Amino acid sequence: MAEKKDIDPVSQVETTGHEWDGIKELNNPLPKWWLYTFYACIAFAAAYSVYYPAIPLIEGATTGIGGYSSRAELQAELTELSASRSGLVERIASLEVSEIQKDGELRRFAIAGGESAFKVYCSQCHGSGAQGAPGYPNLNDDAWIWGGSTEQIRATIAHGVRYEDDPDTRWSEMPAFGRDGLLSRDQIVAVTQYVLSLSDGATDPTVVEDGATVYAENCAACHGNRALGDRQIGAPNLRDAIWLYGGGADDIYAQIQQPKHGVMPGWQSRLGDVTVKQLTLYIHSLGGGE
Repeated sequence: MAEKKDIDPVSQVETTGHEWDGIKELNNPLPKWWLYTFYACIAFAAAYSVYYPAIPLIEGATTGIGGYSSRAELQAELTELSASRSGLVERIASLEVSEIQKDGELRRFAIAGGESAFKVYCSQCHGSGAQGAPGYPNLNDDAWIWGGSTEQIRATIAHGVRYEDDPDTRWSEMPAFGRDGLLSRDQIVAVTQYVLSLSDGATDPTVVEDGATVYAENCAACHGNRALGDRQIGAPNLRDAIWLYGGGADDIYAQIQQPKHGVMPGWQSRLGDVTVKQLTLYIHSLGGGE
């Protein structure tokens, strides 16, 4: 006689005969299509492991009978890409920045290369969007201490600012009027208020007139009689309310008392002429270039 099937009374499904603490296991086998798919995956994995590099060994891995190498494929793509760009790179190397700017295709290629180089070498200080930070200038606006033309930007990138390893570096240094005893505390307070008044930010108007006298005697030689700065010597404009180290009264007082002097590396020797030109055009394209 055939063995009587045990049917679960709730689901009306045959059980496997297994039982744990009164809980019976239902006999619900996997669908045939699922099993066939599973077996096909096993067969594919076995074939893949034989054909491609797959099995790790003590040193290296199996090479596979197909001889495939992702490194070799990448190198071939890089070689092909380098060959396709070689003509454009050579043209950038042979032309001045102003000439590159006039060639639409070459300019787009240079800006794309400059953007990549900026992310690697410049974003750590100037920010990923070139927005700057305290002590690091914003490269999107039109306030340039050393000038914002392509040639001026190129010179700054190539030789840096106060970078002692480059004899052609940009160099400017503001005297420490307070630390070195050139001005008294009251004089520094007064000239601070005068500078703030140039952008309508004075907090103590009673000393602005005295500050104007201090400014004329000690500061106008570099920043100009109208405080518009001098790009030839790297003296910033004091009227535009754009400040590298902060524009509050305390910040300006501290900068007059004992100024901060940042250093930017010269990139010509590190990156080469082509990359410096690409960086120049990228930065000039951000919107603040003149």
